[in-house]
Amino acid sequence: MKLLRKRDIPEEKYSNAFLGSGPAESHFVMELTYNYGVTSYDIGTGFGHFAIATPDVYKMVEDIRAKGGNITREPGPVKGGSTIIAFVKDPDGYVFELIQRDSILDPLCQVMLRVGNLDRAVKFYEKALGMKLVKKVDRPEYKYSIAMMGYAEEHETTVLELTYNYGVTEYTKGNAYAQVAISTDDVYKSGEVVEHVIQELGGQVTRKPGPIPGLNTKITSFLDPDGWKTVLVDNEDFLKELGN
Repeated sequence: MKLLRKRDIPEEKYSNAFLGSGPAESHFVMELTYNYGVTSYDIGTGFGHFAIATPDVYKMVEDIRAKGGNITREPGPVKGGSTIIAFVKDPDGYVFELIQRDSILDPLCQVMLRVGNLDRAVKFYEKALGMKLVKKVDRPEYKYSIAMMGYAEEHETTVLELTYNYGVTEYTKGNAYAQVAISTDDVYKSGEVVEHVIQELGGQVTRKPGPIPGLNTKITSFLDPDGWKTVLVDNEDFLKELGN
């Protein structure tokens, strides 16, 4: 990844750095936030990992190891399959899964979140955000199921990996991982759809649609039934913000 842009907001006592493998207009971007004076956070038990696709997991692991990185799972086939994966941890404790793929459009390819009811979570993201169920896998021998949610096939876009561990209905959220942001052509109409789905399936609107003071970028934000936050950002406003 490379640094795409950085901003410091001293009046609010925080700084942001935006990193990605390509322009924010066309790639999934990671937003790193530093709050003045805060040096540690609780990641909680609900957040799983980010995933990065690479043509050679073994080489990436050796590069990370050579730079003093923390390898938490050595490269090898995934349980019950043939895909080569590895896990590493960054200095702040965030876990990254490395996935070997021949064809890669966007290396930052997954965000894994644990949920207490997989069917409910799938319905929520389908109805509230228009995502489709890209893939669903049940592993009874390991007592978990996963659902990949996105706007295209798994190898074509970044997806949400929703994971249900048998019998576990609640997780701690901590105070480290914040949200996923998704652009929309009309924050107000999208917000109305989300409110209707929340009435049906649960969740909570945390910010009504409207402009952010100072930036004037229109957003709305909400929690899904498991408490995971999503921010919807006006696409035109976001592109203007990138141009500033």
